[in-house]
Amino acid sequence: MPDFGRRPPLFLFVAIAILVLIALSGALVHLLTESWWFAAVGYNNVFWTRIRWQVIIWVATLVSYAAFLYANYRLALWVTRESPWRVLERRNLGAMADYLPKYLAALLITLLSFDAAMSAAGAWDSILKFLNPTDFDRLDPLFQKDISFYIFRLPIYEGLQGAIVQLLIWSILLAFGVYALKGEIRPERGWKYFLTGEVKSHLCVLLSALAIAVATGFYFGRYDLLFSADGVVFGAGYTDVHARLHAYWTMAFVTLAVAALFIASLWRSGFVWPTVGIGLYMLTLIVVGGLYPWFQQRFLVEPNELARERPYIEHSIAYTREAYALDQVQSEPFPAEENLDRTVLDNNSLTVDNIRLWDYRPLLSTYRQLQEIRLYYRFQDVDIDRYTLNDDYRQVMLSAREMDYSEAPPEAQTWVNQRLKFTHGYGIVMSPVNRVTPDGLPQLMIQNVPPVYTVDLEIEQPRIYYGEATDSYVFTGTTTEEFDYPEGNTNATYNYTGLGGVPLSNWGRRLAFAYDMGSLKVLISNYITNNSRILYHRNVLERARQIAPFLSYDSDPYIAVIDGRLKWIIDAYTSSDRYPYSEPLNRSNDIGSLLNNDTIATLARGGSNYVRDAAKVVIDAYDGSLEYYVVDEADPILGTYRQIFPDLFKSADETPQAVWEHFRYPQDLFALQAQMYRTYHMADPEVFYNREDIWRFPTQVYEGEQVRMEPYYLIMKLPGETTEEFMQILPFTPINKDNMVSWMAGRSDGDNYGKLLLYEFPKQQLVYGPSQIEARIDQTPEISQQLTLWSQEGSRVIRGDLLVIPIEQSLLYVEPVYLRAEQGELPELRRVIVAHDNDIVMRETLDEALIAIFGESAASPTDAPEPTEGVTDEPVTDSTPTLPIAQADRIQDALNAYEAGQQALQDGDWEAYGQAQQELESILNELSNRN
Repeated sequence: MPDFGRRPPLFLFVAIAILVLIALSGALVHLLTESWWFAAVGYNNVFWTRIRWQVIIWVATLVSYAAFLYANYRLALWVTRESPWRVLERRNLGAMADYLPKYLAALLITLLSFDAAMSAAGAWDSILKFLNPTDFDRLDPLFQKDISFYIFRLPIYEGLQGAIVQLLIWSILLAFGVYALKGEIRPERGWKYFLTGEVKSHLCVLLSALAIAVATGFYFGRYDLLFSADGVVFGAGYTDVHARLHAYWTMAFVTLAVAALFIASLWRSGFVWPTVGIGLYMLTLIVVGGLYPWFQQRFLVEPNELARERPYIEHSIAYTREAYALDQVQSEPFPAEENLDRTVLDNNSLTVDNIRLWDYRPLLSTYRQLQEIRLYYRFQDVDIDRYTLNDDYRQVMLSAREMDYSEAPPEAQTWVNQRLKFTHGYGIVMSPVNRVTPDGLPQLMIQNVPPVYTVDLEIEQPRIYYGEATDSYVFTGTTTEEFDYPEGNTNATYNYTGLGGVPLSNWGRRLAFAYDMGSLKVLISNYITNNSRILYHRNVLERARQIAPFLSYDSDPYIAVIDGRLKWIIDAYTSSDRYPYSEPLNRSNDIGSLLNNDTIATLARGGSNYVRDAAKVVIDAYDGSLEYYVVDEADPILGTYRQIFPDLFKSADETPQAVWEHFRYPQDLFALQAQMYRTYHMADPEVFYNREDIWRFPTQVYEGEQVRMEPYYLIMKLPGETTEEFMQILPFTPINKDNMVSWMAGRSDGDNYGKLLLYEFPKQQLVYGPSQIEARIDQTPEISQQLTLWSQEGSRVIRGDLLVIPIEQSLLYVEPVYLRAEQGELPELRRVIVAHDNDIVMRETLDEALIAIFGESAASPTDAPEPTEGVTDEPVTDSTPTLPIAQADRIQDALNAYEAGQQALQDGDWEAYGQAQQELESILNELSNRN
């Protein structure tokens, strides 16, 4: 049996070393495979820049932290070199005194140093920004420092100060532990003399250094007043500037005085001076740091709050608007005239022809029912974009048909099928936003597998190896062919020819990936050869984050057809929580209504108070190649990252025109900016202080519930412009009212990309808001009766998004109505409601509804352009004529018959009940034949 009396046996060290090696092996192998992946996607320099700096920071922190702790430990041993380990001897542990304290100290120093090194290495991003700052050319109003100081430098200063304080505390505890175990701490001498000689000198020097570090914290704490959450606004207020700022200076000087008293006590016996200094420190902290600011806030500020806080409210308004780019919003009046007529509609035909009748929620259900083809295909969501198709500028909706093999039967989910056979999705489905078949279904421009086209847009490579729903690794180039698409009773096969993935060019790589993926099959499968490739990080959001984790990404990547290939586009943001005086998202009024959005929720949780639409990530769906294109050349944070990673970003000038044409102003960012603008459109400090003019997002009816209106894309011509463009808009209503007060637009096309416009309605004029239009729809008998009747027939009525369409100086309201069987998942577009001024109509098509209000178009049918052969350019609708007045009368008759039957049922008159039911059946059959 081993003897533990003198020292731990050698095999214990060997066992520990083996365990550490095993524990680190997974991380080392993963690091190796990740280096191969970065090399395969062409961002090897990005990977090694991060790793190199993480290693440098880790080693530097580990060595310096351990050296300082060990030096203090060795100094404590040297000071007490003549003293035995009295505490151990008293407990009959004298035999362990030669090695136990040494090993315990080594273990403690190692653990503390490793923890500090890991924390420091995790801050590589902040350290590199500290070393490569970019000026904002904007000074804060209190200390007159460039904003870059707070975003790039101050976090490192504060982090370093905190680390030094922590290091000194552990050094004091370590030295104190040695002195205590050796009996050099003698409380029996009284509190004045429990420390003496060199022991006292060592601890006093450390305590003095700790006091200096704390004083430095008070110095840096002054800058944190710019991020104060107390007071009327976010940032330094009157009390912060006139009380807390002085308190920080006072506390810094008092703490330095305490440090001096610790040093001075080295030449005096006893511990009186440091004790007095600590008492003075605590008293000053309570009086100056607590009571004085409270007194000033309570008796000087609150009785005259607006006057005292006015300049700081002005700072908050100005800096918040800058931080969210709201200072770039161009505000113009919008008269909201009620003079929309057929001539105006004809002059804005491109706007009218692109009014979105399909809501993404029912359309996704329709796509899944009609176009998923097989259970292993999956449409993740519906995207909105614009294309020039058959020489027409059109807004379309599209969705990628991805592979989701988890939906296959469990017995078919073998390793071969999951990893080698079912590797990719296939193609997209595309439909215009306003075209409907006679069955109430979307008119598809691109559909089926392989793709069938009705427009002059073709996809040369329809296969999707990278997507939104794709989150598993697969192998290509194996000896077994991949499933391509279903073809009658057989399946078409395919062999991947792209350069995506990491080559498995030798046995060593297969071994590494087998270990990293936790699958022995990778190593022993005969299907995998030296020509095979492993494709992973295939989820496009994960793929983008893997390369640039320091950016924030929009939660909704969208797919586009660019030069015959399918490409994913992701909006990438820069953000910070260190912009002075800027209101953080998580403090914004009613932010909870937006927290179901992943992007906004993530930024809010991080306390972000600065956001920029900085870049776009374009990912090829076939080979997974990535490009990072700069959108905001002026963003200083992105400028700093471009210095750190010079090979990562391509400038805006390098963006291909075909790619730029599909950039759209981000919906998540637009919603975030609109959220902040609800309050920060108020530029007058007094109005802001009184919260007199806060706006809110409108509400609308969806599936019987009031929901917040989301921003929506549309093609329209802005007032004063000569051509239509693609943009997104969102109306605003007052905080406690339903009428509209303004609408905001975010532009997406050409040189106008990223420009924000606000159109304000006359304050003395009533402009109906969405919820008011919804109420007027419910109060229109012809419409409400029809909707009620459909609901009673076993159908579910879905009222889609109510769109507010600005046309020149007027507004047009459009709401589609869908029907879906109670047990079905195939919504059909059956009616379109249009409202303008005092007119509200519901017809089978948008054209019919517009004719009902504005009359026939003046354009002659012979003037219309000839449609391209095989392409349906006009809406396909049911040709059965509508009889609105007669139909409304018969609907009323049906309701009367139903009510008569119910009354007869209550009275027990079965004969009258049967007659009423027969009459109701006859009317319903008549209405069904008409529809």
